[in-house]
Amino acid sequence: MTISHLLKGHEKDLGGGFVVRRYLPSAIKQAVGPFIFFDHFGPVDVPLDADHDVRPHPHIGLSTVTYLFEGAIDHRDSIGSVQRIEPGAINWMTAGRGIVHSERTPKDLVGKPHRTHGLQLWAALPVAHEEDEPGFCHTPSSDIPEFEVDGARVRVLVGSAFGKTSPVKTYSQTLYLDVTLKAGHELALSGLPAEAAIYPISGELHIDGAALALHSMALLDTTGAQLIKADADAQFVVIGGEPLDGHRFMSWNFVSSSKERIVKASEDWEAQRFEKVPGETEFIPLPAKRPA
Repeated sequence: MTISHLLKGHEKDLGGGFVVRRYLPSAIKQAVGPFIFFDHFGPVDVPLDADHDVRPHPHIGLSTVTYLFEGAIDHRDSIGSVQRIEPGAINWMTAGRGIVHSERTPKDLVGKPHRTHGLQLWAALPVAHEEDEPGFCHTPSSDIPEFEVDGARVRVLVGSAFGKTSPVKTYSQTLYLDVTLKAGHELALSGLPAEAAIYPISGELHIDGAALALHSMALLDTTGAQLIKADADAQFVVIGGEPLDGHRFMSWNFVSSSKERIVKASEDWEAQRFEKVPGETEFIPLPAKRPA
């Protein structure tokens, strides 16, 4: 069997009833390739009076990777980026030495019936790039390679697979695929990076005969090829890459190879020394549990 471990994840309320299912980091595995954080939100019909806005908050030492299946998000950050995020696009924000961003419901959707569904991942930056200048890159859905193979529709969001390469630039070997597999079909995955995982978005899968239910992430033994089968129509993502260059410390929205750097970032946020997001006035205080 090529499933080495199963991660069940847990639910977390981000505020205003905005609930996500979190799979990384876990007690079993801190990261899969560079991906040190994995949240799945929705699918959900958003109540008309819902307040799912994520107010301005800081990051260091990582890149946020946002991908939507339904809905829309307005992204704004402290380097002046303003971007509506829509289904199929990849939004890659590099925090580096420090960035602040907000993620809000677009005004045209406020108070109107709509659905939201998506994933947000964090990719820890290599140690050599943890203090890089912050940046933001938007890759529209139309620029993402998409093709059919063996009854599957594959989108290469990040990295390379099946001879196709995403235009998204990364700091280390990284793989992120969105796959829709038709009922009764099988897809062989070979040549995966050293670390890889599969997470079903809809439907139930079998990986080399072993069942993978919804709300479970399968960490793969990548020494051989994996055969993915769908008894009914299914959708899943594949994530992975080369292992991180060392352990990472995490506290709130901060990731670093250094505990001291996280303490400094926390102090800087509390003293409001981070750059502000233009047009934003709200401030989220540090959580009660502070890094030591």
